[in-house]
Amino acid sequence: MPPPEALTVLFPLDSIPDPGAREAVVDGPDGPLAIFVVRRGPTVRAFVNQCPHLGVPLNWKPDTFLDSQGRIIVCAMHGATFGIDDGLCDGGPCKGRSLRPLAVSLRNGSVAVGGT
Repeated sequence: MPPPEALTVLFPLDSIPDPGAREAVVDGPDGPLAIFVVRRGPTVRAFVNQCPHLGVPLNWKPDTFLDSQGRIIVCAMHGATFGIDDGLCDGGPCKGRSLRPLAVSLRNGSVAVGGT
C-alpha cells in the first residue's frame, strides 16, 4: 500500500517516550494504513507497521516495537530485528530487507507524516 500523500499531523512528539514508539492509522491512497513512529534522542522515524517477512504487524501490544533497551525495532512474530535509523533488517528471516519508511517531520511540536 502506498504511503499517505497528504501531510497528516499525528500527535505531540513528547507523547512518545524517549526511547520509544507510538502507532497510528493514517489515510493512505488505498485506504487505512497502519504505521508507527520511533523516537530515540533527536532521531524520529516513521515506518509502515508491516514486517517484510510475512506482512504481519510488528507489534503484539500497543506501541511496543523496540527491544528492552530501546535500541532496535523487533518483530514480535519472528524476532526479526531492524535498525531505527534505516529500518533495515539485520537479523531474522527477512535479513537484508527493509521496513517501508515514511516521510516524517515535526510541526509545532507534533509529529507529521506524508506530504512529500
